[in-house]
Amino acid sequence: MAFAFNILFDQYDIVCFGISGLSLVFKQFGVPTYIFILAGNVILLTISFFTLGKKKTKHAIVGSLLYPILVYLTSFLKPFFCFEDVELLVIAIFGGVLTGLGYGLIYKTNFNTGGTDVITEIVSKYTKISLGKATWVSDGIVVLSSLVVFPVEKVLYGFLVLYIISFMTDKVVIGISQSKAFYIVTQKEKEVREFLLSIADGGVTIINARGGYSNEKESLLLGVVPTRQYFLVKEGLKTIDDKIFFLVCDSYEVSPRRKRHEKKP
Repeated sequence: MAFAFNILFDQYDIVCFGISGLSLVFKQFGVPTYIFILAGNVILLTISFFTLGKKKTKHAIVGSLLYPILVYLTSFLKPFFCFEDVELLVIAIFGGVLTGLGYGLIYKTNFNTGGTDVITEIVSKYTKISLGKATWVSDGIVVLSSLVVFPVEKVLYGFLVLYIISFMTDKVVIGISQSKAFYIVTQKEKEVREFLLSIADGGVTIINARGGYSNEKESLLLGVVPTRQYFLVKEGLKTIDDKIFFLVCDSYEVSPRRKRHEKKP
């Protein structure tokens, strides 16, 4: 993350997230980025201790102090990386991907980088909005603040990077779904069940349900199939029953289950 900040965002004045982004604004007034990040993180850690508590704050201490140090150490690499002939769009995308991967790995270990992560949790706690929305609020304000010193074009790139970081962070933390879950209501229960069981590595469970509108008892089929079989299953279900209703969700993890040939004890 520190590498991406120095080599890509700092060199090309792309303000995109957190205290790091805000440091690029204050850099235009002579304040070194790593000094601003360190000072900002220390202030926010203090606020976090009194508003979020000791338990929440301790997870941010390492990242808050280590990140500005790494920003300082990697700043010496700038002369060795020059992308004058590279489109700013490519730089923004590449920087967003690298930073998103870094954030994801940090969050996956139950830590955070401090900075506006603290503000995000405070906003979420006291306004009762989700962490995702709170993140967009805090980081969005940071990106908009760059209008003071940078042109609108750079601000738009900042929002693009912010989106990519959010997307990549989710993919690292949650993962890419290996399976799809189908929630199915159909009049041809037997045919649909047999079809789902014919899919390699697929499975199905029948759940007793009641229609919300009709208030009548009916069966809800929960089928889980590999993502690669998604389109095959979707078209197959429509072929079996052209009036079928189904809802599809990503299934990031499927716990081990009894193999088909095993019988109940």
